[in-house]
Amino acid sequence: MASLRGNSLLSCILSLCLLSLLSIGTSTDTITSNSSLSGTNQKLTSARGQFALGFYQPTNSSNWYIAIWYNTISVQTPVFIANRNAPLTDPATSQLTIGSDGNLVLLNGSKTEVWSTNVTGINLSNKTQAVLGDNGNLVLSYVSNTSDVLWQSIDNPTDTWLPGGKLGLNKTTNISQRLISWKNSADPAEGIYSLLLDPNGTSQYFIQWNKTVGYWSSGPWSETQRIFTLVPEMTENFVYNFTYVSNNQENYFTYSIKAGSNLTSRFIMDHNGQIKQQTWVEATQQWILFWSQPRQTCDVYDLCGPYGSCNGNELPYCSCLQGFTEKSKSDFSLEDYSGGCVRKTKLQCESSDPTKVPQDKFYVLYNMNFPNNSESMQVNSTEECESACLKNCSCSAYSYKSGCNLWYGGLLNLQDGYTSSDGGTLYLRLAASEFSASKSNKGLIIGIIVGSIVVILFSIIVFMVVMKRKRDQRAARLLKESRGTLIAFRYDDLQFVTKNFSEKLGGGAFGSVYKGLLPDSTAIAVKRLDGFHQGEKQFRAEVSTIGTIQHVNLVRLIGFCSEASCRLLVYEYMPKSSLDTQLFNSRDALLNWSTRYQIALGTARGLAYLHEKCRDCIIHCDIKPENILLDDNFVPKVADFGLSKLLGRDFSRVLTTMRGTRGYLAPEWITGVPITPKADVFSYGMMLFEIISGHRNNSDQGDGKSSGSGFFPTFAARKLIEGDVQTLLDQKLNGEAPIEELERACKVACWCIQDDETTRPTMGQVVQILEGILEVNTPPMPMSLRVMGESPDYINFFSDMSSGTSSKTHSTSAASSLVKNSS
Repeated sequence: MASLRGNSLLSCILSLCLLSLLSIGTSTDTITSNSSLSGTNQKLTSARGQFALGFYQPTNSSNWYIAIWYNTISVQTPVFIANRNAPLTDPATSQLTIGSDGNLVLLNGSKTEVWSTNVTGINLSNKTQAVLGDNGNLVLSYVSNTSDVLWQSIDNPTDTWLPGGKLGLNKTTNISQRLISWKNSADPAEGIYSLLLDPNGTSQYFIQWNKTVGYWSSGPWSETQRIFTLVPEMTENFVYNFTYVSNNQENYFTYSIKAGSNLTSRFIMDHNGQIKQQTWVEATQQWILFWSQPRQTCDVYDLCGPYGSCNGNELPYCSCLQGFTEKSKSDFSLEDYSGGCVRKTKLQCESSDPTKVPQDKFYVLYNMNFPNNSESMQVNSTEECESACLKNCSCSAYSYKSGCNLWYGGLLNLQDGYTSSDGGTLYLRLAASEFSASKSNKGLIIGIIVGSIVVILFSIIVFMVVMKRKRDQRAARLLKESRGTLIAFRYDDLQFVTKNFSEKLGGGAFGSVYKGLLPDSTAIAVKRLDGFHQGEKQFRAEVSTIGTIQHVNLVRLIGFCSEASCRLLVYEYMPKSSLDTQLFNSRDALLNWSTRYQIALGTARGLAYLHEKCRDCIIHCDIKPENILLDDNFVPKVADFGLSKLLGRDFSRVLTTMRGTRGYLAPEWITGVPITPKADVFSYGMMLFEIISGHRNNSDQGDGKSSGSGFFPTFAARKLIEGDVQTLLDQKLNGEAPIEELERACKVACWCIQDDETTRPTMGQVVQILEGILEVNTPPMPMSLRVMGESPDYINFFSDMSSGTSSKTHSTSAASSLVKNSS
């Protein structure tokens, strides 16, 4: 009997093993007619493990899908979803298998087909198989002839365009392939935004709303420039190979990643209506945005739906107008705003008895862009325009600016935050009750006031006496403490000197800065660190170290506060604000070249001190005009240098990547190699270009400096090589700058933004170059936007001023033997 039980158990085990083999097949990347996928524990994995295929459940969703996703990154990110419009509820009872007609099919729990590759005319005498490749492509082919591709996922994209995939027009069937967005962040069903090649046969791509309204175009393909004419950013590409093909059968565009690049990159049609190129950064465990179109979120057609207004600055992008509420709060929470907003209260004309409802009124919206589809009317005044709108129940709003314009039905593409010169005033029709003030019991309020007035007056007098005494004591204490080297402020003292943090000077990723005034009339700037919970002992030790760092070009730390969870830093106040204010936004006198040059030199000296003179090298991690402050005499002082030390370099790396200053980031932030002081050198070079031109690097200046791309450093490098640096100077300076200094500054900037950090100078060398002690050679074309690429082993960086000859040596040691006193 025991023997029989043992044989029975062995038989069961063998049967289970056989069933397992039949279920998953003999190859982990292949499904055949003898195998299938079922449940969440089974998946296909490509040969080298780059991609996986299996059952996938989006975040915040109860539905399941068959999907292909990246298998080498820490966040599950799908690139293809088969049954995006037909989700499953139970993966355990569902099955992906080869059907009787040779197609790859997905069956639900009741064995009903919910998705199929849907290929017709398959030769059933030959067995078929589906194989997942390391390029993310799932291929259906004959087992006996794998080169005969019957269907492949890369030709049937969902929202993601993978390298090697074609997105084009079949001229025989006149069908265009589309990238179609998800419905929202949790639902991969087909959304309302799509990218496709022009179905009329031209070589340009369109983004469409609801497959009808086009709101962005790439411009036609230029074979000579190898770019789409309205996407000039393609000229700065060093990662991708681009190919556009047009023949009698099809038009299509494809791209591939250049050999040697280890990037994980993707193009997606996002559910917010933008086409985006993103790169995965494992150090931060997130996708970093490199490029998107349209550039502004609010330029997406009908992003916020009827009666929704777009702000474009922060999430949520959309909000409802006054008197309206979300049509679907759940959709809004998932970033699907397409349903828009609905009225809270019906209009008078919509009431069952309009005679019992007050007449509608108009709510004024200032600085708005006008919505689409207005109808003009000839009237002589604002009153007549308003009356015309009230007479038509479908009229939603009106404006009167050199004419009367009326809008009917839902208002689309509203955007607030326009300037008074660009925006207009819109009068929004609302029910009269939306303007009614809530009533209160006036008699009760008067009685309470009269009964309490004596107590209130007495309390005020006592409070004023106590507060005066406290102010006198506090002022005496602060005056005594301010004579010390580093003040340990009390939190209530800083509340007092900043008038309860009422005058905000600015803010950033680490917190906000407020102006204060010590009792001796010394102005201070108080930075309140938000979300910073370093231990009090560690915080005080670090602050004490930073407090000993003194340099004329570093903002001086006066004191700090460390009470409970409060962490504040107190700095000297800079009356001329930051460099970006003076360069880009100032209405005061223009910064002349001499002042700009001294600002560039002083900033370099401050950074050189942090990198080379401190006991521990301090890497700033966020050099940009906003962090260069100016005193009364425009002496520059590097700010926020202490934060990189307080927070640690790893934490600083994460925040710098996320702080929206991508235009100043060195390539090593993205590629994940160790960060050195040369990251600050790169950021300094980008900022130096802005000092020279007086414009943001990525702005289209309209003065010929953008070379069509809107990126000044590339234009500057070309002009520098051509020997024409005068055109790089801010036009507002009218050419008033010594050509030697201008050329020296341009060369320094170009060397600072070289892709290979070993070819960049140190900040100490930058100081010597700007002072005229070292002379710098003409740099190669800067590649500051390169993500990956080769760098030369030897760069001719410095030259001897006396002989004019070049010394061909490695950039990291060239300076020591070639320094010559400028006198």
